Amino acid sequence: MNVLLIQPEGVDLYATLLKSETSRGVLRFYQPDRLRYGMRIRTASLGSALALVSELRWYIQRYVEEVLFEPEEGIFCSSGLARQIYERDVKPVSPWRYRCLYRIAGDHMLDTIWMDEGTTPEAYADRTEPDDTLLEVWCTKEEYPTG
Repeated sequence: MNVLLIQPEGVDLYATLLKSETSRGVLRFYQPDRLRYGMRIRTASLGSALALVSELRWYIQRYVEEVLFEPEEGIFCSSGLARQIYERDVKPVSPWRYRCLYRIAGDHMLDTIWMDEGTTPEAYADRTEPDDTLLEVWCTKEEYPTG
């Protein structure tokens, strides 16, 4: 299980979190990876990932654009969906209906592209640039914009 913290424009999240004694203390048992657009933290389970995010809440509110959870490689889910999975309110299966693409350019997120049911990320190539990083994110029904 990975937690992905996406930084807003103008913030070096990795340096910011390791500069603070408090957040450095929270992260001491993890080996966070620095990404161009934020940081990835490996945890043992969804429960420990949610607990870690809760411990870092003050920093997340100030220095993080988005928090994503990666239960399987390449499958990301929103905080809301991660909470629903943890509480056993939902068990997502592929193909998941409520999805979006996070479009990341360089060191920050540019926008969110809401995906139509049955489409693939390739269907949105006209709305992205070749150098963009695209993350397919599963979200809750409540987070998904309605028609």
